[in-house]
Amino acid sequence: MNPDSPSTSTPEQWLSEHGDALYRHAYFRLRDRMAAEDMVQETLLAAMKGRERFAGRSSERTWLIGILNNKVVDYLRKQVREQSLDQGDLGDDELEGLLFEADGHWRKPPSAWGDPDAAFEQKVFWEALSRCLEELPARQAQAFSLCEMDGVGGAEAGKVLGVSTTNIWVILHRARLRLKECLEMNWLGQRA
Repeated sequence: MNPDSPSTSTPEQWLSEHGDALYRHAYFRLRDRMAAEDMVQETLLAAMKGRERFAGRSSERTWLIGILNNKVVDYLRKQVREQSLDQGDLGDDELEGLLFEADGHWRKPPSAWGDPDAAFEQKVFWEALSRCLEELPARQAQAFSLCEMDGVGGAEAGKVLGVSTTNIWVILHRARLRLKECLEMNWLGQRA
């Protein structure tokens, strides 16, 4: 494709070629089928309106996923404005008490993860991570997805979720603890 020309594909072609990937991407971050479908529709509409800005320096899928990521962040911002704080974060002190000694050392050291780069690529890992993310309180899952998967900085994630930057780091810490425990039981346990 000529880097200076807009996309020549039609929205129907985008949906046919990239719709499933866009939906999976949105669902993985939002964990809500209807919201994921809405985000895909909004992405395609935005792409159709802004197709002349597509310069061809990336693939169409990368361009569409970039638009989708922005739509997901906007959706999460709107959700925060409309809902009160999630009460699912309660009980984390008990969780930390089970995992750590009073001096901050692990009660039981983490299991060996092997080669994280190779394991990260495995489909089984992604399935286990997806299941574990579904078990997290919504705010923790959103913070983890924004910061660790979408690469959004702590300050921006705090704005998106309507919490302070300090609170984002606390939420991320709690999410990582829960994910670690879940992955050890549901993924590393299967590999041993």
